[in-house]
Formats: sequence, C-alpha cells, structure tokens
Amino acid sequence: MEFFNSRLANSFGFFLGLVLLIASNALLSFANAKAHHHDFVIQATPVKRLCKTHNTITVNGMYPGPTLEVNNGDTLVVKVTNKARYNVTIHWHGVRQMRTAWADGPEFVTQCPIRPGMSYTYRFTIQGQEGTLWWHAHSSWLRATVYGALIIHPKEGSSYPFPKPKRETPILLGEWWDANPIDVVRQATRTGAAPNISDAYTINGQPGDLYNCSSQDTVVVPIDSGETNLLRVINSGLNQPLFFTIANHQFTVVGADASYLKPFTTSVIMLGPGQTTDVLIKGDQPPSRYYLAARAYASAPNAPFDNTTTTAILEYKSAPCPAKKGLSIRPVMPPLPAFNDTATVTAFTKKFRSPQKVEVPTDIDESLFFTVGLGLNNCPRNFRSSRCQGPNGTRFTASMNNVSFVLPSNFSLLQAHHHGIPGVFTTDFPANPPLKFDYTGNVSRSLWQPVPGTKLYKLEYGSRVQIVLQDTSIFTPENHPIHIHGYDFYIIAEGFGNFNPKTDTSKFNLVDPPLRNTVGVPVGGWAVIRFVADNPGVWLMHCHLDVHITWGLAMAFLVENGVTELEKLEAPPPDYPVC
Repeated sequence: MEFFNSRLANSFGFFLGLVLLIASNALLSFANAKAHHHDFVIQATPVKRLCKTHNTITVNGMYPGPTLEVNNGDTLVVKVTNKARYNVTIHWHGVRQMRTAWADGPEFVTQCPIRPGMSYTYRFTIQGQEGTLWWHAHSSWLRATVYGALIIHPKEGSSYPFPKPKRETPILLGEWWDANPIDVVRQATRTGAAPNISDAYTINGQPGDLYNCSSQDTVVVPIDSGETNLLRVINSGLNQPLFFTIANHQFTVVGADASYLKPFTTSVIMLGPGQTTDVLIKGDQPPSRYYLAARAYASAPNAPFDNTTTTAILEYKSAPCPAKKGLSIRPVMPPLPAFNDTATVTAFTKKFRSPQKVEVPTDIDESLFFTVGLGLNNCPRNFRSSRCQGPNGTRFTASMNNVSFVLPSNFSLLQAHHHGIPGVFTTDFPANPPLKFDYTGNVSRSLWQPVPGTKLYKLEYGSRVQIVLQDTSIFTPENHPIHIHGYDFYIIAEGFGNFNPKTDTSKFNLVDPPLRNTVGVPVGGWAVIRFVADNPGVWLMHCHLDVHITWGLAMAFLVENGVTELEKLEAPPPDYPVC
C-alpha cells in the first residue's frame, strides 16, 4: 500500500509539474505578446516618377507606406486619420481577424469609409500566422499608392523552419500611373470602357533603370558572398499578375501568404495581385551587380496590358564600386518568361505543398460552384454613346455565378447584419451557376449580361466548405486571383477546361495542399479550395484585379455566430465610422 501511495504521489507530482509547465509556458507566451501602436495619416504628397510630379495619396508621406513588423501573437493598434480629399479604408490583407471583422477594412463591407477629416482605429491580434502579409487601402483605386508590408515574425523564442537568414528585405511590386489613379477608374466607370493601363511597374516604389528619369533612384538590394538572405515578395500591383526573377540566382521558396511551404527551388516566381511569396537567395555568384526584374504575366488573349519591365539591383558588397576609376558595371539582365507563358505559371504553382500533412476539411457541408468572369452589358436606353465605349457599344461588367456585386452606400454589410437593418442585402447568392453551360467554350451572347445585386451566401459557424472556382471565356478567359477576407484556405486542385466532378476529384490533394488567402484561378480553368467557416462576420470574396472588383467580380459570405462567446463576433468599436 505504501508503494502504491508513493507511486500515486509521484504521478500526481509529475502531473502537477506538467500542468504548471504548460501554464507557465502559456503565461510566458502571453507575457511576450506585445501591442504595437501606429499612426497612419492619409495625405496628398508630391511624388515624382517618370519625369513628372503628382500629388499622390500616401500614408505618412511615404510611397510605399511604412513596413509594420510584429510577432505571431502580437496586437496591432493603428489609428488612421484621413487628411486626403477622398474617402478611405485600410485592409490588412490576409490577417484572419478572428472575431474582429470590424477591423478588416473593405469599404461598405465591414465598415463605412473614413471621411476626409475623420479617423478610425483598427485593433486586431495576429493569431497563428507567420510570414509576409501586407496592408492596403480598400476604397476605390487608392491602393495604387496606399500600401505597405506587414511582416509577422515567429513568437519570441521560436524560429523559422529554415536556417535564419542573414538579412531580410521586403520587395513590393507595384504599378504606377502617370496620372491620378482615381481619375483613371472614374473615367472608365463613366465610359464603360476598360481603364487605361499603367505606365510603369515599380519595386519598392521605384520603376528602375529601364524607364525615363528613373535610374538615379533605382532600388539597391545588398548581399554579400556566402550569405543567405530572405526576400519577402509582395504583388501590390493593382491589376497585373507579375513574373519576378533575379539574374543568375535561384530562389528557394519557403512560404506564401504567411504560411510555410515545403521548400523548392525555381529561377522565376509568379504572383497575382494580393499574393506574397517568401524566397531565400544565396550569395553564390561572382561579386557583381545583378538585376531583379518583374514584368507582366498577361493571360487574357488580346487584352491590352503594360508590357514594361521594372528592375532593382542586387549588389554584392564586395563588388567593384561602379563610381571608382570611371567603371560602370552594367548589371546582368535576367531572361523573363514570355508574357503569356501559362506553362511556367502552372509548373510553378504545382510545386506548392504544405511542409507536412495537414487537416484538410472532409465531410463537406457546403459544396459550392462559382463561375468567375467578365461580361458586357448592353447600353442602357437613357445613356449616350459616350457612356458605352466597351466593345460594340457596350459597357464592361463582371460577375460570380451571373451576379454582378453591388456595394451598399448607406450602411456597411456587417453593420446591417449585426444590427438587423433590413433592405441592405439579401442572402440568396446562388450556390451554383443559375444555368449550366460550356464555361470555357464558345458562350452564347445571351449569357454575357449578369444581374446586378447585393447578394450574400450564409454559412453556419463551423461548416466545412468546398468551392469550385471556374473561369469562363465570356469576352475573354483570364487568370483571376481570388481573395477571401478573414480566411485562409487549402488549394486542393487546379486544372484547365471545365471542372468535371466525375474525373477531377481524383486530382484532389487531401494530404499536404498549400494554405493561401489568394488563389490564381487558371486562365480557362478552375481551382478547388476548402476551409472551415470558423470566423463569424461578413467576409468579402473578390478578384484582386481591381478593375474586375470595380466591375462587380465579388460576393460576400455571411458567417453566423457560433454558440460560445469565443465563437461570436465582438461588439463594434466606439469610433466605428458612420456612413
């Protein structure tokens, strides 16, 4: 009996010690979590690019805006004061916003805009995310210049699942108009035509050596022989998927959209607008200067696009100084894929895998099928021909499942949902296309005109969701980067042509698919994603080509509250903007 009591005491002591250890680790982790306070002032700032100065909308006078760095578990408190002449909101792209949908940012979806002269404070906690995300304006086309990196380091005491890089550099790929981007989109909305294409691409706000009046400000990225450095690449461009490469250097891809990946090597990466990719590069080449370069992946046949190339310079610290002895070392220029090289894009995306086996949702509760694509509206009878300058006197539009999304203007969708305000939206977004057709074939012109509406799709808390995203060839097929706010999702399959549920399910990767927040739906093809609806609120799903969201290529999910307090949307903050 004594022996038994002694064993019991030892077991109890061990159990108590284990509980205390777990509790102390949790407390330590909680104690290490920090709150980061920032002030963002939205203001017009003179910015000179391509020989010309524009009064550009910026954050704190910076273009791009400030880089925010936090650790997993930290809280961000960002007060945004609007001193510009336009309404504005800020979206924290890829942040899960668990129960804090009020801080998500899309205009008229989770909040009314911050009016000129007003302010709003975004408060949210980063939970279980590590890697590269970003923030940007989510109001009209302001995100052309209002954007910046959001870097999430591992929790204090944790490390990367790869050797710690010597240095880390954010690489923000952008688009620049030699005009006011708001004027560009307003002209397109007025005429019904496609908006003017950009005049340059940029790396960290600079076009680079291949553009007029730009060489003196070309971005230089330092590296030293033998170093391994981490580049956090973000496509913050408005409308263009981009190829990115560095002359004579290989990338080891280790993460995307703030999720780690099974590492793989490649000489070129492609990012749709909204996507991020973390790559390691080694200083294993002769000390010199090498171009980083980005240019368009243009998947839509015959659609106009900006065919220029932006560059920055990877410079070895031990490279001969170009200013000495009259030397001018011209950086090595890398080859880039052809503009329409879909094969390279497909080969790249097929390499994406989670680092280990993951819990992909099975026993699906909501099996959805969404078409995504463009359309053409016939000219309304009361419009002059100057307002119908799309093909053959039409106006461009876009839709999901034949519904062209219309934002409300008096209330945000989240506000209307939370307070039960009637007449703002309906919950009858179709789970399937209203009419089945040969989506990627020769589509009848009778299907080119979608129906406008503010339709949401309701999801029960905890439901397991599968969505087939199907491109269409209406007007033109195109690679669409589809982003869901408030959620990450597993991309379990991609393919070309029309999705076939009988044969294509055999392609599903239910073992180690990548976790992303933005999926590039292949041109003339489809992608299948899965997630669990574990975050209550109203969450926008849209094409991240801003020209397409302007035309209505969007919808929103209404995710209902769960049972417990931790499964319910928090109350709106006291300074929540009114419409």
